[in-house]
Amino acid sequence: MYQARTLLSRSFASLSNYPLRVCIVGSGPAGFYTAEKTLKAHQEAQVDIIDRLPTPFGLVRSGVAPDHPEKQRSFTSILLAFILNYSGLYQIVFAIVINQFSRVAQHERCSFFGNVSLGSSISLSELRQLYHVVVLAYGAESDRVFHIPGEDLFGIHSAREFVWWYNGHPDCRNLNPDLKSTDTAVILGQGNVALDVARILLRPTEELATTDIASHALNALEESYIRKVYLVGRRGPVQAACTTKELREVLGIKNLFVNIKEADLVKTPADEEEMKNSRIQRRVYELLSKAAASASSQSSSGQRELHFVFFRKPDCFLESEKKVIHVSGVHFEKTALKGVGPGKQVAVGTGEFEDIDCRMVLKSIGYKSVPVNGLPFDHRKGKKQKRIIVDQLGLLLQTSTVPEETVASISEDLEKGMLSSISSLPKPGREGLLQLLDRRDVIPIPYSSWEKIDSVERRLGSLRNKPREKLTSWEDLLKAATT
Repeated sequence: MYQARTLLSRSFASLSNYPLRVCIVGSGPAGFYTAEKTLKAHQEAQVDIIDRLPTPFGLVRSGVAPDHPEKQRSFTSILLAFILNYSGLYQIVFAIVINQFSRVAQHERCSFFGNVSLGSSISLSELRQLYHVVVLAYGAESDRVFHIPGEDLFGIHSAREFVWWYNGHPDCRNLNPDLKSTDTAVILGQGNVALDVARILLRPTEELATTDIASHALNALEESYIRKVYLVGRRGPVQAACTTKELREVLGIKNLFVNIKEADLVKTPADEEEMKNSRIQRRVYELLSKAAASASSQSSSGQRELHFVFFRKPDCFLESEKKVIHVSGVHFEKTALKGVGPGKQVAVGTGEFEDIDCRMVLKSIGYKSVPVNGLPFDHRKGKKQKRIIVDQLGLLLQTSTVPEETVASISEDLEKGMLSSISSLPKPGREGLLQLLDRRDVIPIPYSSWEKIDSVERRLGSLRNKPREKLTSWEDLLKAATT
């Protein structure tokens, strides 16, 4: 990190004539990280952060499960968690994070503008006309799919939608998952997001009531009939994609019956090799083994149940005979592991099948990006091009999984002088952006207006013994911001 920061400072110092104008699209950890480094590297750079939501902070606000215990984390550790792509895994006190990010947003050379959507409010080509550098620092906006029969049945949701629903994201306020027509939910995937979702479904609602969970979600969960959750993975417990922290939390739910088949815990030499090279995988396996050994043979009356199901992949979703176009279960093919290289195994079908009955399915199998006009896109992988593009308009780049790589990419091209001719030309920057938005009747929400939203949410939360009561509709958010 120190080396990249030094190189960036030296590169920016070589620019001349006009102040560098930088626009960062996305106000999550990656966006604020890039803004902070840019402001420190060049004493005259002007940085604008735009976001389609009226609220900043991205996953810190809408992707973090509300029931995680508070942890005192520095800004550095927050960034480290994000850099390691664990932003959905490490749960951070909201207040600590926004205090750190607020210092960046309130910097005299930095501005935040919410309610500005790339594509509908302003195009990528227009941003590139206005700024020397444009950084795309927002995450994937859609979900991966299985491409198997029945995937469009009612009762099937993505985990992302469900997380946004209970976190009060305005796009998913009206998701309305049916929690009352079944006692069983199947979650496809065994990563940290899957465990978060399972925990929200199974945790006593009196424990959720004092968090910042959205009220509509809390009310629905209080009336939920869900008592049994299946966490299903294609591979075995050695390959489970969660971390020990998340696993401990779900296993620690009060009065919870945990079911793990002893046969699934049998390790092969290939499994041993994988664990030898990964402390995380070893610790996850140990926790699952301990949970299986200490669990009772069957659940008792009133207990909620968590079933870990390994070596299964969905073959199709079953349609209910009683309720048309509604899911009634998942048809699974049993799998076995096949080595494809040193320390790597993949799941392959065995030709044996079984069903799990349920009326609710949550898919936690990853995300995919949406194409942006003017940016190369890999439709097969669902990814934007992450390497930078330099032309007569300026510098355009997509943040990578590791934001430090983005900073290094900027540094590399600046060091080579690729921006020298571009930086010799004036760019309208912030003034041009606000003029264009005004002509289109787009109302940008500055950071001071976000602070109004924040104040309203905190006040409403204090009335309910919660840290905040999130405003969950676009109408309420914009009203609070502009009042």
